[in-house]
Amino acid sequence: MKIDTDRLGMTQITAEDWELFQSLNRDSVVISLCFDEPSSEEIKASFESRLPVWNKTSKHWLCLTITLKDTGEKIGVTGFRIHDGAAEVGFLIQPTYHGLGYGAESLKALLEWAYQEHDLQSFNAVVTEGNIGSEKVLTKCGFTLKDVMPNAYEIGGKLYADHIYQCEKIVL
Repeated sequence: MKIDTDRLGMTQITAEDWELFQSLNRDSVVISLCFDEPSSEEIKASFESRLPVWNKTSKHWLCLTITLKDTGEKIGVTGFRIHDGAAEVGFLIQPTYHGLGYGAESLKALLEWAYQEHDLQSFNAVVTEGNIGSEKVLTKCGFTLKDVMPNAYEIGGKLYADHIYQCEKIVL
């Protein structure tokens, strides 16, 4: 499985991607508006749950590494899991590469691939209140805000609202 854009290549995560996955889940900038820093055991379990080969009937996340074509550097992960016929999307990108369009570019390609290869037509995402960068990526990719759930998620002892986004139509 490989998804390409002009600047990026995406392939399913492998055991060799442990350092990338661990660093993304430990970086305070990356996780500050996503979740509290997980324990080493939680990161390892999350990583290992994404390693089995993915297919449309899988219950685990399809997790793809995002690689810059021009340098070969792996800069993040993107993917989704299917629940009740809809794909919940998620992505984490190293802070050095925030604001350069890689999040939207990788997510658009992922949505197109999911639609063309697996006829997935319904996508959603949950974004923690204040994570403006992720909300911008989602809206660039055709998502709209459908609901706000106040005090739904706790990070660092503070309660945040969950912003629920949906995308029902893929524009190719």
